[in-house]
Amino acid sequence: MRITRRSLFYWITRRQRLLQFLLLLIIIASLFFRVFPLEMQKRIVNEAIHLRDEQLLFLYCGLYVGAVTIASLLKYIINIIQTVIGQRILVEMRNELYHHVLQLPLQFYRKMQPGTVISAMTGELNAIGFFLGGALAIPITSVLTFLVFLGYMFSLSPLLAMLSMSIYPFELIVIPLLQRRYNRLNKKRIRNTRAMGNIVNEAISGIHEVHSNSSYPLEEKRMSSYVDALYRILKKLFIVKYGMKFANNMFQSFGPFILFIVGGYLAINGQFTLGALVAFLSAYEKVYDPWKEMLEYYQSYQDASVRYKQIMKIFDLDPEHVQFPEGREPYILKGGIELKEAGFAVASGVKLLDDITFRIKPHEQVALVGFSGSGKSTLALLIAQLYDATWGSVLLDGKEISTLSKADISRNITMIAQHPFIFTGTIRENLLYAVQSSGGGQEEIPDQKTLFQIIRDVGLEEDILRFGFNMVLPHERAVSLKQKFLEMRQIVHGELGDQFAKIVEFYDPHYFIRHCSLRDNIIFGESMTGEYDTANLPKNPVFRKFIQQHELEDDLLKLGLTIAEQTVSLLKDIGDDEFFFRGSPMEPDELEDYTRLVDKLAGRLPQDAEKRNKLLLLALRFVPAFHSISDMPQAMVKKIVDARHYFLEKIIGADIVACFESVSHLKNNGVLLSLPSYKEEKTFIPFCPTEYLFKHTLKDNILFGATIKEGQEAERLQGIAMEAFKRAGLLDEILDIGLDFEVGSKGDRLSGGQKQKVAIARSLLKDTPILIMDEATASLDNNSQAGIHELLEKKYKGVKTIIAVIHRLDMASSYDRIFVLKAGSIVEQGTYDELIASKGAFYELVQKH
Repeated sequence: MRITRRSLFYWITRRQRLLQFLLLLIIIASLFFRVFPLEMQKRIVNEAIHLRDEQLLFLYCGLYVGAVTIASLLKYIINIIQTVIGQRILVEMRNELYHHVLQLPLQFYRKMQPGTVISAMTGELNAIGFFLGGALAIPITSVLTFLVFLGYMFSLSPLLAMLSMSIYPFELIVIPLLQRRYNRLNKKRIRNTRAMGNIVNEAISGIHEVHSNSSYPLEEKRMSSYVDALYRILKKLFIVKYGMKFANNMFQSFGPFILFIVGGYLAINGQFTLGALVAFLSAYEKVYDPWKEMLEYYQSYQDASVRYKQIMKIFDLDPEHVQFPEGREPYILKGGIELKEAGFAVASGVKLLDDITFRIKPHEQVALVGFSGSGKSTLALLIAQLYDATWGSVLLDGKEISTLSKADISRNITMIAQHPFIFTGTIRENLLYAVQSSGGGQEEIPDQKTLFQIIRDVGLEEDILRFGFNMVLPHERAVSLKQKFLEMRQIVHGELGDQFAKIVEFYDPHYFIRHCSLRDNIIFGESMTGEYDTANLPKNPVFRKFIQQHELEDDLLKLGLTIAEQTVSLLKDIGDDEFFFRGSPMEPDELEDYTRLVDKLAGRLPQDAEKRNKLLLLALRFVPAFHSISDMPQAMVKKIVDARHYFLEKIIGADIVACFESVSHLKNNGVLLSLPSYKEEKTFIPFCPTEYLFKHTLKDNILFGATIKEGQEAERLQGIAMEAFKRAGLLDEILDIGLDFEVGSKGDRLSGGQKQKVAIARSLLKDTPILIMDEATASLDNNSQAGIHELLEKKYKGVKTIIAVIHRLDMASSYDRIFVLKAGSIVEQGTYDELIASKGAFYELVQKH
């Protein structure tokens, strides 16, 4: 049975049966402990108190407390089991529904807003989950409890029991009437909420258009109409909801009135004992609880049922093709393709393709060209089984494509779209996505050599290397590769040292580094625990004592005050644009706070610890070479270098002599001293040539210094360094690291060209007999397009059947044949030379191009 045709109770009665049976047993056991306290109430009044028997009083009270405690514990266990049952059923429902949703036809997603699908699969299903857990337990518990308490009430007084029940029929009439009204309003609420979700989804997806057109009022107007409608629906909804609560409370209040009138009369006339009346009143209160639970259950059921039907209605379609073939392995095809009078029309009847007939031999490379809107992409989607032909036949190696499973298609066809989708995750995960999805085991995952070769083939190597160089490595991986990275540092500082000195100010413990912050100049290392990070230093007692001993504190405070005064004076009227703050260590969002501080200080150093910390923070962030807001007092330079040596040797315990020697050896001989073994217990790593800086990027570690400038010269030198690393056999490690670069949501950390290259590499790694490219190089620059085109021609000619929708007609000449489409039909086909010679539609396109 299709999942969308299953009733809500299908899931309840066929899933988690063992847990539901256990729950039923606990519910039955709990009934005794819920009724027993009522009997104890009666006996306490009629026997213990009436007879003035203290022992009986203590006994009955003890039994009462014990029964109440056990009943509460059992209720707690019942609630937990209900929740577990509900969430387990919800997990199964969500997984099976998602499996169904993923297989729905492409046309479904052309019409359906993503916000509707997301809302249905997440929030709306969650609401149903809360009902599922108690779908059987609550009615069974409530009915049994109601009957047990009612039976107990009849045992005390049949007359009073019948009178107490007389109000319930009226409630059975009123509540369903209100509930039906509530259901109608709830359906409207769900539809309106989904529409709101679609509006938000569109606005977020098209946020660039919103910003570029400054269309905030327009989007707000679109949203406000739904917000206002939702307000009106919810207002009515809650009026009905609280109306049901009012009816419940009112009917509940009539019961005690009847009991007091009739029961009191009977007790006064000696026809009913006082203990029995107390027990009856307690039983009446208890009997209303399961009744109330049944009413709430009815309301929850109606709400869950409405939601469930609305969700299933959205996805009530059959997948067009089965996922796996029955009784056989997926076919391995040669790559022959044939269309016989095939056509495709949309639901409205408009024909997008008509009477398409052609045959493509295995390993033939064919280009699809044509006028705009001629049906090129639709034809590509038809061959890829993403659309089904409305009439005619599409054959792969003589097999009708409509009879093939998705596994057959995935094993034999790969399609690259003009705007490929990149999934959240790493580059590596995206590159291997198609291979892993094709159903192959671990043995079919390409080895590193194959992966790297494809990356180089499509022109991704340079991008991935750059990602790798700019990553901060996980600690364990950095430790294992530390020696290779230090070899790269040795190349930059030794073999290429003179050239890189133009763009990098190398770390040297003997000198002040003008392109580093004062914090880095003083501390000259990285804190693995964070205690010596810039933000923490002003409050660090060890550091404060250290700068006081070296007479640096006042100098730093004066510098911080100067920076604050100059920044406030220049920028307080300009605003918080980051562009204007490039020359100051102050952050834009700190301007207001420092403005108040400057006004209060009036040019004097503060005594208050918090104010001093703020000034100290600015000074520690100050980079003399970049922050032009203030000059660096020359008197501080020598102080800082001297203090640095003391800090490293006396406070950190670093081997300062070994650090000096390693610097000299690297400068004079171009090689590092023997690499020290890394100790896991290190909490501080000084800027010494033989140390790896675990909190810095790989690029920072290799350059081992502060960047002086970026630009063409830097790029040229980086290219030289790459060649040197390649000769030393070190680049593959960086490439492997770069593959773990996180691409962001929908690949938004990649450029359009990078996304396209990832998609092409992903398809080539899958290595199917048929490759369909729907303007797959449209986002690439001319050189990259030419490179991909050359790759297909040289490496895959005679190897793959390639169908390429192309817009650059100058590249059409290398294809074996060209199909020309116009108005949904093929008007010409042949080789490039044949079509040019015929001077038909293709010739016309070339002339326009």
